Amino acid sequence: MSETLEANTAQTTTQEIEEVIKGLEEYRERIINEVQEHAKKVKIPKAKVKAKLEQHPELSKIDQALNKLNSAIQQPKA
Repeated sequence: MSETLEANTAQTTTQEIEEVIKGLEEYRERIINEVQEHAKKVKIPKAKVKAKLEQHPELSKIDQALNKLNSAIQQPKA
């Protein structure tokens, strides 16, 4: 019985992590799209937009979180 509970808990945890990853990826895309749309309106060159996106603090935090979450999913269970 406890093995079933542990398996369900592990599965739920993986599913929850995957949902969070999906949400973060969608949020990341939305930020990028919004920045690009605003840049088009004010006619900022693509190279400058790309450089700004690489330095965007929110995108950096999202990327770090995604790396940690992806690592947590890929680690083998002992």
